[in-house]
Amino acid sequence: MLDAITDDELLSDSYDVKEVDGVIYEANCAMIEIGAVQVDTGANASAEEADEGTDDTALKVNNIVHSFRLQPTSFDKASYGAYLKGYMKKVLKYLQEKEGDNAAEIETFKKGAAAFSKKVLGSFKDWEFYTGESMDVDGMVVLLNYREDGVTPYVAVWKHGLKEMKV
Repeated sequence: MLDAITDDELLSDSYDVKEVDGVIYEANCAMIEIGAVQVDTGANASAEEADEGTDDTALKVNNIVHSFRLQPTSFDKASYGAYLKGYMKKVLKYLQEKEGDNAAEIETFKKGAAAFSKKVLGSFKDWEFYTGESMDVDGMVVLLNYREDGVTPYVAVWKHGLKEMKV
């Protein structure tokens, strides 16, 4: 799924994506290890090569953030509110061009986006923010939070700010 404004790839249906309140797609994330690839050639290490002290430490990363090369960004509550206001106008314009006379879908977006925006702003300190790979500030900011268990991360993206990518 591509950001309708920047064309950054933000999410894929290869993840378990669920629609929430008609305006958000959520997908659970997982922490994965990258790096530290051990290659066994089957040969014995010679005495002088036994321990070269190479640092092959693994790095724990969020699978969705890593896969789509999302870039962390930060906001204070006021600046995020201002960003949201401008972003919603862009999405509304995109929907009006794409949907044309589909007033029901546009109304669903308006009501649902207002409600979800209020939820995010109400729990602002719990969210992390990411831009797409291009780091274009005009595009969608991907939201990351944790489920009620406090352990499982998930991302939230605006359904109406996406366009499908044909593979």
